[in-house]
Amino acid sequence: MEKPCSLLVHFDKGSAAMANEIKADLEGGDGPAKADAMRRAISLLLNGETLPQLFITIVRYVLPSEDHTVQKLLLLYLEIIDRRDPAGRALPEMILICQNLRNNLQSPNEYIRGVTLRFLCRLSEPEVLEPLVPSVLANLEHRHHFIRRHAVSAVSAIYRLPHGDQLIPDAPELVERLLASEQDASARRNAFLMLCACAQERAVAYLLSNADRVAEWPDLLQMAVLDLIRKVCRSQNRANKGRYITIITSLLSAPSTAVVYECAGALVSLSSAPTAVRAAANTYCQLLSSQSDNNVKLILLDRLNELRTTHRDVMVGVVMDVLRALASPNLDVKRKVLDLVLDLLTPRNVEEVVLYLKKEVVKTQAGDLEKGGEYRQMLVQAIHACAVEYPEVAGSVVHLLMDFLGDTNVAAAVDVVLFVREIIETNPKLRVSMIQRLIDTFYQIRASRVCSCALWILGEYSLSQSEVESAIATIKQCLGDLPFYTVSDEGEANDSAKPAQPVVNSVTVSSRRPVVLADGTYATQSAATEIISTPSVAPGSLASTLNLRSLILSGDFFLAAVVACTLTKLVLRLEEVQPSKVESNKACTGALLIMTSILQLGQSSYLPHPIDNDSYDRIVLCVRLLCNTGDDVRKIWLQSCRQSFAKMLAEKQFRETEEMKAKSQISHAQPDDLIDFYHLKSRRLLKHAIFYLRA
Repeated sequence: MEKPCSLLVHFDKGSAAMANEIKADLEGGDGPAKADAMRRAISLLLNGETLPQLFITIVRYVLPSEDHTVQKLLLLYLEIIDRRDPAGRALPEMILICQNLRNNLQSPNEYIRGVTLRFLCRLSEPEVLEPLVPSVLANLEHRHHFIRRHAVSAVSAIYRLPHGDQLIPDAPELVERLLASEQDASARRNAFLMLCACAQERAVAYLLSNADRVAEWPDLLQMAVLDLIRKVCRSQNRANKGRYITIITSLLSAPSTAVVYECAGALVSLSSAPTAVRAAANTYCQLLSSQSDNNVKLILLDRLNELRTTHRDVMVGVVMDVLRALASPNLDVKRKVLDLVLDLLTPRNVEEVVLYLKKEVVKTQAGDLEKGGEYRQMLVQAIHACAVEYPEVAGSVVHLLMDFLGDTNVAAAVDVVLFVREIIETNPKLRVSMIQRLIDTFYQIRASRVCSCALWILGEYSLSQSEVESAIATIKQCLGDLPFYTVSDEGEANDSAKPAQPVVNSVTVSSRRPVVLADGTYATQSAATEIISTPSVAPGSLASTLNLRSLILSGDFFLAAVVACTLTKLVLRLEEVQPSKVESNKACTGALLIMTSILQLGQSSYLPHPIDNDSYDRIVLCVRLLCNTGDDVRKIWLQSCRQSFAKMLAEKQFRETEEMKAKSQISHAQPDDLIDFYHLKSRRLLKHAIFYLRA
């Protein structure tokens, strides 16, 4: 890799001794043998061997060959060998191949002519190219478009050499005449690119003279036109900017999606007018909905995000068009769409956006979507963000989302319960309906973390007598009958060699009958014995409501401590709102019975792991508090917790506001940056401006 190389092929079977074998095959072999020898020679050259002795052999025995494969390999060989001496001059031996190249350029076979013209594009030795120029120019008028296409490329490559204008001084004029009469798309594109690179003013004149017909040109030529417009407008000359924008606008309806995409980008780079930006944004949105490739969708979303940073007001109008991309099954596309839409929310479109997201949440219930749980989690987070920024829309979605508290996707269920916790604090008008809905759906919750948060909500925001009593009744129903185990069960657990497994879903029965356990065996149970059943229980059955009991019997004593704290808050609040002391004392006694049963379960050998010290201390604290409650302690439990949560939300909102302010204050231009006045580009106008300022 010490010198530039246009081709790299690994060849691990080569050696310098192979040169003699190659030479013998080249001298005496037929067409296939010579082709194989040429391949081995090229592989050796690419791996660092020089093989100077082969050149004369190739000139003598390979140049006269009429085999097309051999001729193609010969051109490849001539491309990779050293054609210059240490002083930088062309080797004298290279003159020997000029006649062969001239013969190829005049060959009746179009393929030989084409590959030879393509080879000339890689030559940079004027001594070799000069005698071939007439033949190259003659091929510009060949009847076959394949020849004309490569002839234009060869003329362009020769003209761009350091002294190429001396070899073909009238190249731009010749190519321009060819472009006016050419019908082949690739040949026209090559000719136009040659004018763009070597005679830009001719390319611009040709474009402007055919501006009305650009939409009818082939897509290859249209792409070249867009490149020229970018290049011209990037320079100082913007006199025809309006005509360029008109050309680009006409190409927005082109059948080629690549042309349409490039048109949108060029339109934004040329103009910052709202009309132009809106046209580009609509184009990106149309491509976003019509293209099936996920990589293309991600690129289009990146372009739309760039427009958002500079033209947010315009992008707000295409929010619903962007949301249609949620139909893509790819989660990365969905995530990018939601992130973009959340940055474009306004009071005018937030209701429409939330309604669309609500419909998407309903679609995830069908179960037909791949990774529906993850998608539902993303939707919940997006709706949460909308409701936090615009609280007035929370009421339209919160009750629907609460149906997903029992979602099998724990992450989605956690997002829902955190959303409910924040909305119930920030929207007092929704508190009563949300508490009632939470009580009705509490039995569906299966995740411990979701249960803990839902219990905290019930303990903090159940304020009326009916709400407190309903919350206590729901918790008791989900815990089931007490105690959690019997002494006979504990003895059986101690006597058996296999440790007792936690109860998944259990029901206390009053009759004595055989039942089938989860492992397929039979057991006889008495009045206070637990029936161990599988988790797949019908929601309407009694066992499906014992979610708290199942989790606690599986050893989740942190949740048990949360149950104790929630019952403590509910009993303390019931003492304030319940006029009958008998009822409040009855509720207090029931709560104490539950707590002591949990402590008894945690200290027994019925479960493989005892209760942890932290949960034990917390439950004991709740027991002591209910037995002897002071006003200060009551205030802490009933008011301070909610006040702390409200303070946390306020700090979170303040922190987010500060981050947004910091982002908005990022300077995209420095105070000492030069101001570019478009109307002062001309020297004449600059002189007038200086004269005016002096006057």
